[in-house]
Amino acid sequence: MALIEVKKVSKTYQDEDVRTKALEDVSFSINKGEFVAIMGPSGSGKSTLLHILGFLDEPTSGHFLFGGKEMKGYSNDEVAKMRNEKMGFVFQSFNLLPRTSLLDNIKLPLLYSSIPEVHWNSRAKSAIEKVGLSHRLHHEPSQLSGGERQRAAIARALVNEPEVIFADEPTGNLDSKSGEAVMKLFEALNQEGHTVILITHDRNIANHARRIIMIKDGMVESDEETRGRES
Repeated sequence: MALIEVKKVSKTYQDEDVRTKALEDVSFSINKGEFVAIMGPSGSGKSTLLHILGFLDEPTSGHFLFGGKEMKGYSNDEVAKMRNEKMGFVFQSFNLLPRTSLLDNIKLPLLYSSIPEVHWNSRAKSAIEKVGLSHRLHHEPSQLSGGERQRAAIARALVNEPEVIFADEPTGNLDSKSGEAVMKLFEALNQEGHTVILITHDRNIANHARRIIMIKDGMVESDEETRGRES
């Protein structure tokens, strides 16, 4: 069974008398353990699609299933629990709290989880070690480089051991060397079994994935398996 199923999903935004169609009859499925890049130019609908996949928005029509269950079948409490425990999010802007240590930033998602507080430090330190930042444990975001801040954001996404990691233009604020290091980290996480769904407009970044879904004008233009980057 697919982890994610998108069936003829459309999304239209209404602003007074103006209707804007962001997605039109989009269909695909993603299995657990895949590394998929959703690629397209600005305005193509890829961010709207990410918001639907991450339960941040609802389709106007069509069906979206996560874990075999229709999106509309989840209660608000179930959605909040799922987004906290089954999904990890990494954004272009890092979204780290200033004047807060790396360790405390990584612990934030645990505040809303069912994991006992006695385990928070060990869980956070394990995630930090996984992204290679154990030597920065008590540093604040302003004391980290751009690449380190993005790795910190990835650690925060990992701390609840989610089924799927969503990454929205994760290299957009990084130089090419730091961006390449972050993508290598996503590759390693995928090889460990994490499902990774990457949003990007950059073909070089998309090529790290094993599959590329191309979105144009709100529709799926192509859906191709790739070899990914050689390790």
